[in-house]
Amino acid sequence: MLLPGGGLGMNSMMDDMNLIQQAQRHHLVVRELGEEIDLEIGPGDDDPAFANTPLIGGPPREPSAEDHDESKNMVMVSQLPSDDQDMSKGQPVKRKKKVVKRWREEWADTYKWAYVDVKEGTARIFCSVCREYGRKHRRNPYGNEGSRNMQMSALEEHNNSLLHKEALRLQMASKDKIIADKPIYVKALMSKTAGSIVEAALKRDPHEVEFIQSLQEVVHALERVIAKNSHYVSIMERLLEPERMIVFRVPWVDDRGETNVNRGFRVQFNQALGPCRGGFRFHPSMTLSITKFLGFEQTLKNALSPYKIGGAAGGSDFDPKGKSDNEVMRFCQSFMNEMYRYLGIDKDLPSEEMGVGTREMGYLFGQYRRLAGHFQGSFTGPRIFWSGSSLRTEATGYGLVFFAQLLLADLNKDFKGLRCVVSGSGKIALHVLEKLIAYGALPITVSDSKGYLVDEEGFDYMKISFLREIKAQNRSLRDYSKTYARSKYYDEAKPWTERCDVAFPCATQNEIDQSDAISLVNSGCRILVEGSNMPCTPDAVDILRKANVLIAPAVAAGAGGQVVAGEFELNHECNSVNWSPEDFESKLQEAMKQTYQRSLKAAADFGYQKESPEALVHGAIISAFLTLAQAMTDQGCV
Repeated sequence: MLLPGGGLGMNSMMDDMNLIQQAQRHHLVVRELGEEIDLEIGPGDDDPAFANTPLIGGPPREPSAEDHDESKNMVMVSQLPSDDQDMSKGQPVKRKKKVVKRWREEWADTYKWAYVDVKEGTARIFCSVCREYGRKHRRNPYGNEGSRNMQMSALEEHNNSLLHKEALRLQMASKDKIIADKPIYVKALMSKTAGSIVEAALKRDPHEVEFIQSLQEVVHALERVIAKNSHYVSIMERLLEPERMIVFRVPWVDDRGETNVNRGFRVQFNQALGPCRGGFRFHPSMTLSITKFLGFEQTLKNALSPYKIGGAAGGSDFDPKGKSDNEVMRFCQSFMNEMYRYLGIDKDLPSEEMGVGTREMGYLFGQYRRLAGHFQGSFTGPRIFWSGSSLRTEATGYGLVFFAQLLLADLNKDFKGLRCVVSGSGKIALHVLEKLIAYGALPITVSDSKGYLVDEEGFDYMKISFLREIKAQNRSLRDYSKTYARSKYYDEAKPWTERCDVAFPCATQNEIDQSDAISLVNSGCRILVEGSNMPCTPDAVDILRKANVLIAPAVAAGAGGQVVAGEFELNHECNSVNWSPEDFESKLQEAMKQTYQRSLKAAADFGYQKESPEALVHGAIISAFLTLAQAMTDQGCV
């Protein structure tokens, strides 16, 4: 006989073994779509091979005929008469563990590949690319443990699965206008000297993905420059290391009296041309890598403009969405308590970026004025009564359209009647819509983090006003369709499949991937104007260049707001009077024209034809780099 203690231990061990065996045969069923998920332990009828897959072991094997027979036997056993079922009650063959989870919106964000459909009377969760379900598309894709890391691991496993990759390859190969072959990475195109610059950066900062991507694009554009003068290698190595990186803690108290802690960043990338100028971004995804990438892009953007100022970027992983005014104020004041000592009219002048608008900049400026002890009207520029420029917030969006107009003029075309797709729905995107309408174009889309809105009739000023009202109230773009019935909102989708002539990505970095680029080409897009910094992945850039889509780079096209308007604000005469909209637009157009001409001239000097899709991109970077390199050389090794 077993001792009582031993019996308990043996039973516990047997229970654990049974649980492991049952976990190997788990079957996921969705009940009450949108409400809960039940995890049923038992034979799975969605993938017969799943029952024989070990939790830990070698590579997965394909289902065999024996597996299918075994699965059928399992089904037959489950359909035995009740007498037979009673005989098996003593054996713990099947146990049900219910894991209740809300199908929250953030899950849909994480699993953009997933959708729910009914298969043979049972609700399943399918892959939106493969249109398949089963073991190869999930290991635990629903995050039943509640861990976001677990959810992301499952997503990564799905994207790396052979079945998904094959489905993605077939999807891309089915495109009849362009077929994507193996992507050409920027590093593979480089000369040995240029490649050494990237290798050194990779060795120093291997985990800073966004920054490495940005510098690869720049070094690739500078290959011919570096080949002509090896002196630029050392200049580039110095340029890639920021002058100053500030990372600090930002504690603040919410409305419930609880203490929260966020991380603040400011990277003053280069001041060889003058005091820094760059935006503050408040977004949960903010990291040091993104801050460095934004600062690097801003440095080049500022160097290319007619006005010589340095480049910087900063912000925090704080999310202002859903926060009360008092919470935002307390955070901004805490942020500025550390940041103020690094700012000043001769040091660093911050401006608006993603997640930072009039409200946030007002709170930041108020705390800066209190701590610094003086009034510096050129600090932000969003308000007429304490800044010099009356069109500060419009400048970036308007500048994008002015730059695109210059590009179209060289092609003997204009905006009249052209279909334009725009991503994003913030300040830049909505001002792009305004100016496109003024030029006679037909803008048809805007987007947010949940999907995109298309209005085939095109937006007008009244519709844009309604969009602003929706955004101001933190409502979804879906509400637009309730008022304008002929419009449609697409969940978990991007606007790049819509037929268009010109595209304006104005949302965030890397919003256009390889498949999006293929969609743009197949949709008829001939010009892409970058409203956000680095909106295309390297794979997407390669596809667009092969298809001869002209790209207006953010380094040149996006110089309107933070650079041109910022320089106007630095001018004492601008601070003493408010510019009229006509005067401001006239000066903005002239500044964008100079930027456009400088980019084309630099491209021609290094052998890039004007009609080449690389001309503006490479020309803008070359012109900006040569300006910076001259200043850094003149000032010595500092």
